[in-house]
Amino acid sequence: MSTARFITFEGIDGSGKSTQARRFAEALGGRGADVILTREPGGSSGAEEIRQLVLTGDPDRWSAETEILLFTAARRDHLEKTIEPALKAGKTVISDRFADSTRVYQGATRGDLRAMVDRLHTLMIGREPDLTFIIDMDPATALERGLARNSGEDRFEDFGLAFQETLRHGFLALAKAHPNRCVLIDGNRPVDQIASEIAAYA
Repeated sequence: MSTARFITFEGIDGSGKSTQARRFAEALGGRGADVILTREPGGSSGAEEIRQLVLTGDPDRWSAETEILLFTAARRDHLEKTIEPALKAGKTVISDRFADSTRVYQGATRGDLRAMVDRLHTLMIGREPDLTFIIDMDPATALERGLARNSGEDRFEDFGLAFQETLRHGFLALAKAHPNRCVLIDGNRPVDQIASEIAAYA
């Protein structure tokens, strides 16, 4: 496992992607890889501060355009401070969310702003993952699970089931559009079974 890779996990809220990202990091580490497990928004000190701005408070706290700018700012700091240094050091970076989330959450569901998202990504980020796992799950089940966490970071869950269903279709379309990078994983199964399937990509 000497080749650095940038691997991301995506999916709707409550889909289990965070658990699977952690399990995959553990699996790679057990095989001798030097792994960094990180998340978005967050993953660096500045990005973690922005995380509190975008994931807490009233659902209508920010316009979609402001959200895009905030997420892009957090991603840029994450890229500079965490992702790029780790990759240059030969480490494998596993991130719970990356640019695909902004493409779906803000670009496809908050007023068809995908072109804006893509322009900002090109200008400020300019990097795609080597591999992306998209955990697909029934939106009603995922929403119930997400709200049950009561994490205090429930702003997007508070948009309701219709929003989560729209998100799911956005991620499915993304997987179809990028088959060389994205692997669609059925998340409506036991955690161990899902982890076993993903571990095959180690």
